Amino acid sequence: MPPAASARRGALPADPAAAIVALADACVQCGLCLPHCPTYRLDRSETESPRGRIALARGLSDGTLVADARLDAHLDHCLACRRCEAACPAGVQYGALLERTRAVQRERRGARLRQRAIEWLAARPRLFDRLLGGYRALYPLLPHRLPKPPTRQPLPAPTAAASDGEPAALFIGCIARRYDNDAHAALLRLCAAAGVRIEIPQDQTCCGTLHAHAGDTATAARLAQRNRAAFAAEVPVLTTATGCHEAIAHALDGHAPTFDASACLFARVDRLRFKPARMRVALHLPCTQRAVVRSDRAVRGLLARIPELDLVELPDTGCCGAAGTHMLNEPERAARLRQSVLAAFIASGASVLLSANVGCRLHLALGDAKIDIRHPLTFLARHLIETRTP
Repeated sequence: MPPAASARRGALPADPAAAIVALADACVQCGLCLPHCPTYRLDRSETESPRGRIALARGLSDGTLVADARLDAHLDHCLACRRCEAACPAGVQYGALLERTRAVQRERRGARLRQRAIEWLAARPRLFDRLLGGYRALYPLLPHRLPKPPTRQPLPAPTAAASDGEPAALFIGCIARRYDNDAHAALLRLCAAAGVRIEIPQDQTCCGTLHAHAGDTATAARLAQRNRAAFAAEVPVLTTATGCHEAIAHALDGHAPTFDASACLFARVDRLRFKPARMRVALHLPCTQRAVVRSDRAVRGLLARIPELDLVELPDTGCCGAAGTHMLNEPERAARLRQSVLAAFIASGASVLLSANVGCRLHLALGDAKIDIRHPLTFLARHLIETRTP
């Protein structure tokens, strides 16, 4: 689990500009991050690299650079994928630096109407879900900014087999309430078979990641407080969207342990049995799964338990371009980043694509509506052999 935000930032100066300078000074300018940065791969420009953005953030904070639209654009293009952070030999806290820099940007210039509207809806998950239901009904008449939302089904009640299991709670998020509804249902089935009893607190809300990444740290903090109040102390919390995991882990730090659902199941994999899947399936590992949550070993291990499955892991072509609201705010750049992932999937010869982050799946599906793309949990549950109790 990643360290708590308070532990990472406690020693930094209170002044935002001084804190950014302190974080930037940890960078030794070695450039080892550059090959791992999707936007550097895309543009081959130093200002579109982690090293370049660190220099920009420092210059804007210490007054040696003057903010303008061009410099802001380079910072806006960052996907916050944190691949650079995972590769950095100096341990630069790039995620913390980016969030603080964007908070200063937002205070200076505000936010676009579209960004504010998305944030407002995400902070109201029940309303957002109802609007997605309306979007589904009117889908043929509307611009396709998102794939057609599925019908949201009530999640199954805990089975008798799980009634005496270990307790855990499920985080369901905002947009994932509808688009990951099948993954949530799948997790309940898998957890029941693994001896875990799942509860879903009704007062939970958005994780706040998209707010924090856009510099709205005040709203992100309020959402974190609401989630902390919604989840019971000491009861483990499971996440299904890798993009939400770190924010929930930080919100609940010292209150309740947080686990990626795949990691929870993999720790109990000996209790799970699967029927054969005679097919080729491609696994896409989201940036957050690779660089932040690091649950890739768990999802590989779970899928390896399915007999006769031909699992192909897609090569690391870089971020798919979803990156929270980046796919909406920078659609052309996002589409260019997405193309290499789609090409790798086609080259794999697989019939199904698996990805554990809801934003990645939505963005990839917009690129090719014919792709059968699912959460790994739904694929696992489809092949689960359940023990029936009398």
